[in-house]
Amino acid sequence: MWLPLLGLVLGLAIGYVSPFSVPIEYAKYLSVGILAALDSVLGGIRSAQEDHFDSTVFLTGFFSNMLLAALLAYVGDRMGVDLYLAAVVAFGVRIFQNLGSIRRHLIRK
Repeated sequence: MWLPLLGLVLGLAIGYVSPFSVPIEYAKYLSVGILAALDSVLGGIRSAQEDHFDSTVFLTGFFSNMLLAALLAYVGDRMGVDLYLAAVVAFGVRIFQNLGSIRRHLIRK
């Protein structure tokens, strides 16, 4: 249990001190990709709590969700339509569903 928390703290510390900035042109793509990644991570935590975690499913879902969300945002930009909002809504709903399931599992423990 301590290893994921250590990774989270280490990642936040590195992100805080690194001078990395994203150009404004890529902000939509990165934000949708981060939402997709967060959805996959929370889905992985949920499946681990339900004892049916599969690392292959997790990794393929993680990368394919990120790429698909960024591609959707890109295609929307090329068409002049804010398609990234569809990804934001879809991943937002899934994030809250996964968080609710994780919360219920922790309360039952």
